[in-house]
Amino acid sequence: MKVAYQKWLYLSILALVWGSSFILMKKALISLSPIQLGALRIVIAALFLFLIGFKSLKKIQKKHWKYILATALFGTFFPVFLFAYAVKGIDSSIVSILNSLTPFNTLLFGAWVFGFHFKKGQLIGVFIGLIGTVLLILNGADLHPNQNYASAFLIVIASVGYAFNVNIVKKYLSDLSALSIVVGNFLILFIPALIVLASTGFFTDFELKTPQLHSLGYITILAIFGTGIAKVIYNKMVHLANPLFASSVTYLIPIVAVMWGMLDGEQLSLTQLLAGGIILFGVYLSNTAK
Repeated sequence: MKVAYQKWLYLSILALVWGSSFILMKKALISLSPIQLGALRIVIAALFLFLIGFKSLKKIQKKHWKYILATALFGTFFPVFLFAYAVKGIDSSIVSILNSLTPFNTLLFGAWVFGFHFKKGQLIGVFIGLIGTVLLILNGADLHPNQNYASAFLIVIASVGYAFNVNIVKKYLSDLSALSIVVGNFLILFIPALIVLASTGFFTDFELKTPQLHSLGYITILAIFGTGIAKVIYNKMVHLANPLFASSVTYLIPIVAVMWGMLDGEQLSLTQLLAGGIILFGVYLSNTAK
């Protein structure tokens, strides 16, 4: 398959998988705490990745490990907990729209920290997107006063982490296979995640009842497909395309996530839909600026 087609195929798969991840988090949080959800997501994904790709660790050289540690922290460890707390506080569809900030931060930090080229038109797109973000948060706080819209800033922080992750992979780990990077990430995170999970009392207090088993099923699907397999595909796409194209998967994620949210009874005002459109338009300008 030609590279051009291959990267678009990866983009479509990731949009479907990650777009569905927000509703899975929402359902898993019925019987799990946010910190349990984040830790379980890492532990289950790690076990799955060890089964399919442990041998790929042999390809990792000493020079790679510091960058793998950085991508493990910025691209997985901190974001999984930040997203879990955000979904607990506000509607999953809103979280998915705010996740569209990732390409902006990829652009900004790619230019300022990693030396990637920065275009004037892309800067305009960033500002347009930020306007949409402020509008979305303010309107959401008015429309849903019972929800904790301060949680929205957790997604902003997570998107900065994702931006560092994609730029590090592109600049420092392009000579390493996608599977090796991801398995290396989870090798580093497995023990810390187990410690975090144990500290919540999960292994002593978790009850094998229907609601808890349903939550465990949702997080297992999320960990294997939304974390394990998806991260391998994502890193493959980063190798094939530029960081901004890879992060632009967030164009499509909100479409899938909002559809799931509406099926689950979540409501969006016209102003919120407009704000989401402004964010996506800003992302589009950032990605297509000449």
